[in-house]
Amino acid sequence: MATRAHPKKYPRLIGRQLGLTLIEMMVAMTISLLVALAAVSALIAARQGFTAVDASSQLRDNARFASDLIQRLGVQAGYQNDLFASRRATDSEANAPTGVRGFDHALLSNEDPLNKSTPRSDAMGSDILIIRYQTAETYPGSGVADGSIIDCSGQAPSSVAASKNDSIYSILHVAEANGEPSLMCSYLNAKTKAITTVPIIQGVENFQVLYGVDNVVANKAPSGNTDSVPDQYLRADQLTVSGSSTATAGNWRRVRSLRIGMVLRGAAHSNSQQTSDSSLYPLGQIDEKTYFTVPNDDKDRFRMTSTFTVHLRNDQTLD
Repeated sequence: MATRAHPKKYPRLIGRQLGLTLIEMMVAMTISLLVALAAVSALIAARQGFTAVDASSQLRDNARFASDLIQRLGVQAGYQNDLFASRRATDSEANAPTGVRGFDHALLSNEDPLNKSTPRSDAMGSDILIIRYQTAETYPGSGVADGSIIDCSGQAPSSVAASKNDSIYSILHVAEANGEPSLMCSYLNAKTKAITTVPIIQGVENFQVLYGVDNVVANKAPSGNTDSVPDQYLRADQLTVSGSSTATAGNWRRVRSLRIGMVLRGAAHSNSQQTSDSSLYPLGQIDEKTYFTVPNDDKDRFRMTSTFTVHLRNDQTLD
């Protein structure tokens, strides 16, 4: 029979840890390292997920704001003050600009932004959308704006139109602001007649516009009857009739709706997957000129497309 060690004779063998072997220590360190690595990986994944969700939420908010603003401006397109809408145009007011106009693949011209544009040097650039309208008076002849009409910067102009040709111009286009491509608002100062440009939505990388037209054939003079319902969507350059400004203006007067497409991008490193498509279609794959190619060296950003349609309420003749 085995004898039991006496506690007084062998005090170190009872109730006391003598230490760890080298193997036990290495196993414990390995397990601790694996636990730390798992915790760091979980933290990084959670951080990347938070960044992606935050970026997508911000882009959706930006797209919603752009949609609300352009819808508001589109509803105003072609609006005339009651004082001028109730009478026909005089000879000096005839052939007034239409309520909607635009340029394809263009930059805003410093020389004459309302009638000219500068071609873009990039392969697929953004469009320019020009919306024209007048302010509304508190009552006809009061000379006081009621504040219901805004420009693209969100301001309600205080001046009232003095004639049929005296209008507000809101111009939407893409340019760089503070190092980021942005949707820009250029509006005409009614008093100084100067163009003021301000950024309204950061991160808009591409802005495309198609025009819903009523009985218009691309690059042909208008003919036949209209029913105020858009039959097809055309680009701005397809509404131009070579050598005839009158026929071109006639086509623009038959615009009944706008189809807007945008590509919006988030901050750098907001795309944790880095598997974004090389080509994005802000208006869907319906036109060979309405796509956007993502730069190969800039695929770490979260991107999304936004598409919506604006139905125009007013007659675009404005004469």
